[in-house]
Amino acid sequence: MYNVMSPKAEEFISHEEVLASLAYAQQNKNNRELIDQILEKARERKGLSHREAAVLLDCELEDKNQEIYALAEQIKKDFYGNRIVMFAPLYLSNYCINGCEYCPYHLKNKHIARKKLTQEEIVKEVTALQDMGHKRLALEAGEDPVNNPIEYILECIQTIYGIKHKNGAIRRVNVNIAATTIENYRKLKEAGIGTYILFQETYNKESYEKLHPTGPKHDYAYHTEAMDRAMDGGIDDVGLGVLFGLNNYQYDFTGILMHAEHLEAYKGVGPHTISVPRLRRADDIDPDVFDNGISDEIFAKIVACIRIAVPYTGMIVSTRESQACREKVLHLGISQISGASRTSVGGYAQPEPEEENSAQFDVSDNRTLDEVVKWLMEMDYVPSFCTACYREGRTGDRFMTLLKSGQIVNCCHPNALMTLKEYLEDYASEETREVGDKLIEKELDVITNPRVKEKVIDYLANIHKGERDFRF
Repeated sequence: MYNVMSPKAEEFISHEEVLASLAYAQQNKNNRELIDQILEKARERKGLSHREAAVLLDCELEDKNQEIYALAEQIKKDFYGNRIVMFAPLYLSNYCINGCEYCPYHLKNKHIARKKLTQEEIVKEVTALQDMGHKRLALEAGEDPVNNPIEYILECIQTIYGIKHKNGAIRRVNVNIAATTIENYRKLKEAGIGTYILFQETYNKESYEKLHPTGPKHDYAYHTEAMDRAMDGGIDDVGLGVLFGLNNYQYDFTGILMHAEHLEAYKGVGPHTISVPRLRRADDIDPDVFDNGISDEIFAKIVACIRIAVPYTGMIVSTRESQACREKVLHLGISQISGASRTSVGGYAQPEPEEENSAQFDVSDNRTLDEVVKWLMEMDYVPSFCTACYREGRTGDRFMTLLKSGQIVNCCHPNALMTLKEYLEDYASEETREVGDKLIEKELDVITNPRVKEKVIDYLANIHKGERDFRF
């Protein structure tokens, strides 16, 4: 049944192939010769098959595990350098008609505060996000054709792009909404979205259907095939993700790599991003009931093995994870993180009252954006607020070609420094600005092209004088 080129979910994510891959990995988890061969292939920076990656994930040989971590860190540096892209989620509405057993938005939850932002409230929320320094948002909404129709989402996007406050602007809106039709994906593309994001939750069809007993999300095939429809609708960049903790982690690790292989083979472009959220406590939800929780050590191994298997993809970790956990996985493959997130509907403009809890899950990293930016820079990362590739048309296969060839660094590194300079000038605390200016001065030496370096120095001076939005 397994066919990477099939448009059918049960064929490109074949249950039998997943089980065979897991069995193969178990049989070979201490096969030193095979692991060496897989690592040698991985060093070519062209990725691994789902079955090869499953062997590395299960590997118990400590010296080989250290090689895996070191290789993941090096591959991350090769493709993404020391840049970390910053974003924030914006929850538009938690009205939902699905019965997802792990999500507090499920229809049967009668005590969560149901909210939907008006356009006036969105202006306040986005203004507050701009005043923090954010330039990139990920829109979130429950599935409800009455309360959250596609027309509402489109109106929200138009409102967000129209908000200009002081030097603030949201330059790119990514969208995480339920699986929909090709026609609706076309509308999202026309609205100017960046990446369409949809988490699979779990790739195990039987578990998926049990976890989604009611509502349109119950349809496993329609949900799993959504990325194909999004690309058919003209969306160049799509983002995959599973919710680790719902199901056996090896199964979902293998499934998400098979999905990436399918997109690469069938659509010609693999996932722009892969997210790795873990199940968290939330209103009406106790993660202990799922009994599939994974330790920080396993989580780090998952991140490292995905980075090795899909070297070109951006990898996202959110404020679900603690500062300590995020610090560990940044080295192993993560290239995007959220900062100062609110997982409630509203809460940026003013804190949400405790009695009106509308959050989707508990946040583990509660630091301000300024604190997160300073923390990253003190570890020699460059926080990037760049959205240039979207606006210059470097998306889909064009972005991937530049990334895989190593040419994207000529754009990304200078753009990261310039957007960081904007943040430092407009929003940073004095301490953060001091750390950032020193980092930018040091990072200028990384630019090897003298003409590009000269331009960047000129642009940085102009930013200091008050000009904004330079990009390569």
